[in-house]
Amino acid sequence: MTQTDQQAGQPADQQAEESRPAEQASPASQQRNALTGEIQVDGSSTVFPITEAMAEEFGNLPDRNVRVTVGVSGTGGGFKRFCAGETDISNASRPIKDSEVELCSAAGIEFIEVPVAFDGLTVVINPDNDWVDFLTVDEINHIFRPDDFAISWADVRDGFPDIEIALYAPGADSGTFDYFTEAINGDSGVHRSDNTTFSEDDNVLVQGVSSDRGGIGYFGFSYYTNNADALKAVPVVNDADEAVIPSNGTINDGTYNPLSRPLFVYVAAASLQREEVAAFVEYYLSNGVWLVDTPEVGYVQLPQEIYAAIRSRVRNVVTGSAMATAAEGATLAEIYGAGPG
Repeated sequence: MTQTDQQAGQPADQQAEESRPAEQASPASQQRNALTGEIQVDGSSTVFPITEAMAEEFGNLPDRNVRVTVGVSGTGGGFKRFCAGETDISNASRPIKDSEVELCSAAGIEFIEVPVAFDGLTVVINPDNDWVDFLTVDEINHIFRPDDFAISWADVRDGFPDIEIALYAPGADSGTFDYFTEAINGDSGVHRSDNTTFSEDDNVLVQGVSSDRGGIGYFGFSYYTNNADALKAVPVVNDADEAVIPSNGTINDGTYNPLSRPLFVYVAAASLQREEVAAFVEYYLSNGVWLVDTPEVGYVQLPQEIYAAIRSRVRNVVTGSAMATAAEGATLAEIYGAGPG
């Protein structure tokens, strides 16, 4: 388990530091006793950098003596702990599944669903791969599907070299695994295992692809941007027949599809009654938003009107999953009732 304790520190990027909003303290808050307590978080490795950064900055605020422990067990593993009442917040790189909702319900765990950022799930290859300039969804499917799959790059496209493909993928407990398999293979959890290294640790995947000329893998945009000197991102042909590389702009405007997605945290309603948890979640959705697209974190902020709508849902303790009942193709603004900013 990876743990983040609250220690003093400064963001490395000066531009991000300059854009950082000042924390406003009311006279009442200045007079109150320091917040104390512990907050337990677990789940997605993809969401981990966001929550870790939030935890560090939250701990640096005045009158904060709160220990936030952030674990990494994958989205599915995080929900198992969350629905068992072991954690206050669950990081998730996909919406909660019906089976997980039922697990929480059986244990009497109510939750608030909180989208926190956009991500572009990034397909990566070795920097010495000089034959791939883009891939179609069908070609990616040919590589990763569980049957009749491509063994060498020559099987993927005429003109590609006869070099064996080595796959590097998140483990089955990962929300990234679920999202990728549904978007690319048409069914969540359906994935090739032959010549594939699975790991919940994205750094293992980075090291594997970067050291294998025939390697290909996928993970969240943040892990690519933090390792861009060791990897190449693959432009993916979208529904408009355009090869698009993931970037803040293409993820935000939706042209990087079908691999753009929202990221979430799920907050236990009972935990939200504790002052330290409520303060942390409020910071996460307000003053802390600037952290989302810093180089250290590397994701894309949601529109401010969506953060405002989610803050309202949290303050009013609106429980349950809005994503579970959303119409196909609905935007986050439509799903969460965000008005124009």
